Amino acid sequence: MSEDGFQQTARRYAALRDMDPSGRADRDTDLRRAELAGADLSGLDLRRANLYAADLQGANLSEAILVKAHLSEANLSGANLTGADLRGANLMAANLSGADLTGAHLQAAILTGANLEETVLPQDFPGT
Repeated sequence: MSEDGFQQTARRYAALRDMDPSGRADRDTDLRRAELAGADLSGLDLRRANLYAADLQGANLSEAILVKAHLSEANLSGANLTGADLRGANLMAANLSGADLTGAHLQAAILTGANLEETVLPQDFPGT
């Protein structure tokens, strides 16, 4: 990643961490292709955020609110999504291999083409 790309990603991540706790991200939050591998995004409100093709490998998204978030083609391998709210999220072709979705809410989430190999799914997930 170029220095400019790194600085841009760092600014976007810092902005997420510095949000007023009562505030939230919205549909204008653009994190397309962001490199956030290993980031601690636990508990953040990222509903409707655009995380298309973002690298979230090994990230902590526990208890994060990702309602209607755009996560298609995102790399979430090994991510901690325990208790995350993914209702209506677009996870088409996302890599969820080895991710932990224990207690996650996946109602109406789109998982077409997602890699679920070795993924820990919620108990109420169809087919588990």
